[in-house]
Amino acid sequence: MKILFLITDLGRSGAERLLIDICTELKKREDIQFKIGVLYNNNQYPELTADFDIVNLDYKTFSLFKTNECPKYQELLNSFQPDVIHTHRFLAEFLSSYYITPQIKYVCHGHDNMEQLRNFSIKSLFSKRKLLDFVEKRYLTLHKYSQVPTNIIAISKDTFSYFKTVMPKRQRENISLIYNGFNYTAFYRKRNYDFQPKKLTITNVASFADKKNQMFIVDVAAVLRQRNIDFEINLIGAGANYEKVRSAISEKQLEKHVFLRGIQQNIQEWYAKSDIYLHSAYYEPLGLVLLEAMAAGLPVVTLDGRGNRDLIVQGKNGYMIYEQDAEQFADRILEIWNDKQKYCEMSAFAQEFAKQYDIKEYVDKLLTLYKTV
Repeated sequence: MKILFLITDLGRSGAERLLIDICTELKKREDIQFKIGVLYNNNQYPELTADFDIVNLDYKTFSLFKTNECPKYQELLNSFQPDVIHTHRFLAEFLSSYYITPQIKYVCHGHDNMEQLRNFSIKSLFSKRKLLDFVEKRYLTLHKYSQVPTNIIAISKDTFSYFKTVMPKRQRENISLIYNGFNYTAFYRKRNYDFQPKKLTITNVASFADKKNQMFIVDVAAVLRQRNIDFEINLIGAGANYEKVRSAISEKQLEKHVFLRGIQQNIQEWYAKSDIYLHSAYYEPLGLVLLEAMAAGLPVVTLDGRGNRDLIVQGKNGYMIYEQDAEQFADRILEIWNDKQKYCEMSAFAQEFAKQYDIKEYVDKLLTLYKTV
């Protein structure tokens, strides 16, 4: 079986890391060939992708007034002749519509609720962005969705419901719910439950984008300080709101408690030396970072991001809180931390829960989908 993966680039985000884990596992499988086509040459994982066949497609922005071509993509199709094209991210899905071949089976990975596919409304006429989304969806529908089956992978019940609503009717029977997987072994750590009085260590891993909502974590930290808790919170990641969060930490004089660690290569080690994982995103399609933290034995306290509802067994592997209330977050954090028996039970359950999302089982499901279609 020949599989062509298309993705915007290999930057540091969940979809890109998942693709790398998929390909690493596929390297172990017999009778599988794959290539990765990237629209833009930005590889943040050179150490993990050295053995992969990655082709830079030199993608040019879509034009309403010219014929849209991508010669390098066309050359790749002709030379590789894939059986399956599996797209990650909207731009990759859009590019896949340029040259449709009925013999190829198409899979689109819905890593989130792709806003470009939302249904048209009158309000769309008053937004340049929404109007462009409508045009792009119309192009996709005419050039791909009306021509060949496109098998959508929804990664949570929330994304499944979304695609059932926005995809053309003829494609809605081709939507499958397959939760993302991760390398469980890489993140698993045997926990030391021999508690001694120590500082409470909390971690958050996310890009510094609006939806990740790190500003709220600063509010939670302020509450913990008011309660005279000995703690530190490590914020790992980078992005547009980095300096904004730094300023908030300074304004609330939390420099001794909240630390901006930037991008870290050894995320596993940060989980290993942490006690609780705190997740503040107000929208989360699924949340692989929650599973990574659970694999390391960390109970999770998270805001409801819709997709991450599928990962929290309330009171077993963590707590989901349905309103952005820093006092409630602090209550749950301390409830877990101050009850050592409860902490141990939640930690053990979290590790067992995360194990079912191991990349080996995930790739088995993926190959079954390919073979079925």
